[in-house]
Amino acid sequence: MLFHTILTSTLSLFLLPLGTFAAPAPAPAPIPAPDAGLPIAIRSSPDDQSLNPRAFNSRITWFNTGLGACGFWSNDSQMVAALNAAQFDPSTPGGNPNRNTLCNRNIRVNANGRSVTVKVVDRCPSPSCGYGALDLSPAAFQALGASLGVGVLQGSWDWA
Repeated sequence: MLFHTILTSTLSLFLLPLGTFAAPAPAPAPIPAPDAGLPIAIRSSPDDQSLNPRAFNSRITWFNTGLGACGFWSNDSQMVAALNAAQFDPSTPGGNPNRNTLCNRNIRVNANGRSVTVKVVDRCPSPSCGYGALDLSPAAFQALGASLGVGVLQGSWDWA
């Protein structure tokens, strides 16, 4: 009888906790991000008035082409561009502009109610080309409806 009481008491110690487990607590409600629904990054600079993270208001000039920072030759009749140093340089691995990941990328440039697609082949140095600015080949500049004598256009561009 003593054995039976000890055995029952011992078993109840092991079985009692199994019956007392409660259901798991519900998962907490997710906390919304403070900027939920907003773009992750918006470029902000004096030259960029757009809220579109891909579009840039731009000072557009022209340059005589040749051997560009990307490491190959272009000519004035090609639709090519030099990207400002502020945007070009961060994509230059190990300081070698020939390996810049923006080289050969297409850009759609808009000015004077016209649009032209150009390829990045060069780097436009600061301070002549501030953030957002582009230098276009003479052919690309003229395709926007401007003579080379104008020299500077205001427009916009985005990655094509």
